[in-house]
Amino acid sequence: MENSVVDVVIGMQYGDEGKGKIANQMAASGEYDYVFRFNGGGNAGHTIYLNGEKIVTHLVPCGILHGIPSVIGNGCVINTQKLFDELEYLEGFGFDTTLLKIAENAHIITQEHIDEDSKDTTIGTTRTGNGPCYKDKVGRTGLRAKDVPELAPYLVDMYSLIHSSPKKFLAEGAQGYWLDIDFGDYPYVTSSNTGVGAVLNNGFNYKQVRNVIGVIKCYSTYVGAKGYQKYDERFEQLREIGQEYGATTGRPRQIDWLNIQEVITACQMNGVTKLIINKMDVLRQIDSAWNLYEDQMILTCKDENSFMNRIANYLDQCAQASQKQSGTVRMVGDKISINTRL
Repeated sequence: MENSVVDVVIGMQYGDEGKGKIANQMAASGEYDYVFRFNGGGNAGHTIYLNGEKIVTHLVPCGILHGIPSVIGNGCVINTQKLFDELEYLEGFGFDTTLLKIAENAHIITQEHIDEDSKDTTIGTTRTGNGPCYKDKVGRTGLRAKDVPELAPYLVDMYSLIHSSPKKFLAEGAQGYWLDIDFGDYPYVTSSNTGVGAVLNNGFNYKQVRNVIGVIKCYSTYVGAKGYQKYDERFEQLREIGQEYGATTGRPRQIDWLNIQEVITACQMNGVTKLIINKMDVLRQIDSAWNLYEDQMILTCKDENSFMNRIANYLDQCAQASQKQSGTVRMVGDKISINTRL
């Protein structure tokens, strides 16, 4: 029996890598039968420009923008009022929101969760109620989508959807790998798993994962309470040119140079087959900005080609150490695409 397959888009840093843009471009290809979100909730913020319009989504997968059935998976948590507000917002652009599906066992954020989350003063959460909702899920006291009558028209069983007939899925991740609840800089993490393993928790088996597309920026950003940004006047330039403000909270993102070891580790942990590097056009506008961390030291590359080749060489070395093959580097507009297999 032929199986369904899934291509996964994951951020390899601390979120805000441009996953939404990449997932949107892949969805527009027409290759996929379904697009689905596999983790997080309204704390995500994916900004997409489509036909000259800026569109920001927090819960709804990008497939809706291309007439593709789109699923909020059981790994997500849902604020129903925010969801209906977002559907109305998308309908205002003319999108068919009846294409939305929701896993019947996804959990629901309540006002009590939001109130609890709003008391945070140490982690720097988005205060959307995600963490308390996941806590009740684990504590087996939560409310699920199938318990909410208003959601009945949208409900699906993930096993039946995935395994009843062969389909091609695009999995759209939220947050970044270094915010993962298990592998991030705990406790300054999100409340869900953000890596490829979280896709399997939505009903797929590991043999169905076809490609893992890792997404990074050519520098690094972070939103939260921990001290991340060091002083460098170029970071203020990067923030303004790159518009580094949170899509969900509006908070300015802390900025630092690209940490290549973090990227390599995230690629290896997730079995990345292609790495996309965004915001190349931003660094081109800053003097002497082709920098990255190498063994905790800042390495300054003389130009864009040296920077790009340095990253590709790191990927190639790691691939050789794993007795696998890395691949070609390709310029694609404002980003770089590197084929790899770690």
